[in-house]
Amino acid sequence: MPNLTKILAGVLIVLALLLGILAWTLSRRPPPTTVTAAPQASFAVVVATRVLPAGKPITADELRVQSLPINPNGTFTDPAQLTGRVPNADIGVDSPILDTQLASGLAERVEPGERALAVRVDESNAVGNRLRPGNFVDVFFTLKRDGSMAGSGEIDRTQARLLLSKVRVLTFGNATASGDSAGDPNGMVRTAVLAVPVADVDRLMLAESAGRLIFALRNAKDPEVADQSALPAYPGVLKTALRAGAEPLQDSTRAAAGVALDTLSGSSGPAGAGARPPLPSLPSHMPVPATRVTASTNTTKSGIEVIRGGRAETVAW
Repeated sequence: MPNLTKILAGVLIVLALLLGILAWTLSRRPPPTTVTAAPQASFAVVVATRVLPAGKPITADELRVQSLPINPNGTFTDPAQLTGRVPNADIGVDSPILDTQLASGLAERVEPGERALAVRVDESNAVGNRLRPGNFVDVFFTLKRDGSMAGSGEIDRTQARLLLSKVRVLTFGNATASGDSAGDPNGMVRTAVLAVPVADVDRLMLAESAGRLIFALRNAKDPEVADQSALPAYPGVLKTALRAGAEPLQDSTRAAAGVALDTLSGSSGPAGAGARPPLPSLPSHMPVPATRVTASTNTTKSGIEVIRGGRAETVAW
């Protein structure tokens, strides 16, 4: 019996040692770390509520703000920033709207019914290079008589007239409305981009190619413009079809009809200020008088007298 007690006591001592070693080992281990899930980030982004077709202005009811786990570059957070903007391509439903998907640049500043047109300028006809984007100008033009032009293309007299009233300057040289540049200080500006009504593009192009343009700077608050209804209509180069009860021609149709130089200068067309009165017509049985060339008898000035029908003029030589 005493031997059994000794054996049991030895076993208990060994067990205690083992439990002590186990406790010591467990105490040396680092405490377990508790892993907590990080909250997922979200970003408020404007998305489309329906398909946004290309070329059509965006309306407020086609937009909403949605939280997304990503925030792509060029997104918007306020629908008011997108109202009225025009997509370059179709934008799908629930797609974030990016700045690169929208029309931008100079075209955004051209109003409906206008066209951006570049014209040649220099210091003498551009208010001494003092024009700035956003200014309004009156466009005058001068036409010089050109005796080398024959027939109805001849301009009877040198003239200067107002062509367009209150035209907006979009860019001037290298200056734009969004930039800080104020044009070339050395006076080397060569172009100005104007916002021109589409019906007047023909006249501006023809006046620039056949004459010289002058820009007159005006106050933006001045409402006075030329009354086009008081002037005779320009007959087009191309005839337009007449339809009973049709609406007045659109500006683009009037531009397509075109305008001729003799009409622009007042050398033909309806009688008015600067219009050349027509020569009396001859009866159909009478031959048209031939052109005669006679030498001038003036000894102080040499010249040739040219007679075309009932019209005579002396040309120096």
